[in-house]
Amino acid sequence: MISEPEMVDEFGAVGTGEVVGEFDRNRAREPRPRRPWWWAVSGAAVASAVWAGALYLHPVGDRKPDMHGYRLDANPCPTAQLKALGAALAPKEDTSVLAPELLNDPVLDRVKCFIPLRPLAAKKPISSRWYTDYSVAITVALHKKSDPAAEFEAMRGVSDSGPDAGTKVEKVPNLGDSAYVLTQDDGYAELRVREGGAVLSLGLSASANYNSDAGEPPSDDGPDISDLSPYRSAMISDMRDLMKSLRS
Repeated sequence: MISEPEMVDEFGAVGTGEVVGEFDRNRAREPRPRRPWWWAVSGAAVASAVWAGALYLHPVGDRKPDMHGYRLDANPCPTAQLKALGAALAPKEDTSVLAPELLNDPVLDRVKCFIPLRPLAAKKPISSRWYTDYSVAITVALHKKSDPAAEFEAMRGVSDSGPDAGTKVEKVPNLGDSAYVLTQDDGYAELRVREGGAVLSLGLSASANYNSDAGEPPSDDGPDISDLSPYRSAMISDMRDLMKSLRS
């Protein structure tokens, strides 16, 4: 299982003071009439009108996010090396199991693909009864018209299968504008990163398989594949490489 540490600003009070000159202290002053209260109300109304006009011209939710140079002109998965995961688990296969889903639109560019890693069974003797398959899912979404920050935070704990009370979410510091790792007990971990309008995810899944060439079916349940935490740093490293490759 993957885990990662979590990562606010404070506003200080501003003091006010009054400086009185020597001339003012020595001169008799007649009391001045107070300004009518409607001056203050009028000023506040004008300020509110200006602010409302600014919001009308530049709605907060419609401001274009900073793309930080990210581009998605083609499917990045064939060029994704996954060097760190390849060294920790197994090298990537040359072909994907499924064809990538690629969308190019004035509002959103998006791609999703699945990359299998070569089974570790190839490195083990034929007598081994169990082996583990790993695969990597990569998703890149470039939101070119609206800021995805609120949606990104709202999706914490929500996987492709929907909300799950058993899902663990922990923040990853120093990666993009915001990043967190989502893990489940069924051998799945996903690293999600947002940087400006770019949202990227790298999911790692594991499955235990029986080696039919090893003889009689085993009576045990196979290896425990639930804990993927040893590969967290490798996922982060490969995510950094992916982010770098997508910046123009």
